[in-house]
Amino acid sequence: MPEQHPIEGLMKTAMESIKEMVDVNTVVGDPVEAPDGTVIIPISRVACGFAAGGGEFEINAGSDKKKEDAQMPAFGGGSGAGVSVKPIGFLVAGNGKVRLLPVDGNAVVDRLIDVAPQVMAQIQSMLGAGGEHKPPPQPQSNPPQPALS
Repeated sequence: MPEQHPIEGLMKTAMESIKEMVDVNTVVGDPVEAPDGTVIIPISRVACGFAAGGGEFEINAGSDKKKEDAQMPAFGGGSGAGVSVKPIGFLVAGNGKVRLLPVDGNAVVDRLIDVAPQVMAQIQSMLGAGGEHKPPPQPQSNPPQPALS
């Protein structure tokens, strides 16, 4: 079996460390059941970064050495990784509903997203089933009276 290159060992170690830190339970936490039967599940955003690099260089110990005696080139390298975990909200399931309660406090956008289907339904009902705008019926101004003879 050919000898493993040093960069392969660096990358393998870094990737195994990331795998240990980040799993599905990091993104979707363990559910917690409240006394009223509501289930609360924490949700997080996970971002990962990874870099590795290296280089080989020759060591000139003297020009009198033969090529057969030459050593393998020296290697210098390194790797690094970073993980960021940010909580984004809680999934709350109870009373026949599932809602996402955000952590950041910017609930206006989330509320607009929740209300959007209702607004669209109201607009569609105003425009009619065919999607065409139907003007309201115009009141007739003094219809003609039958003549009395």
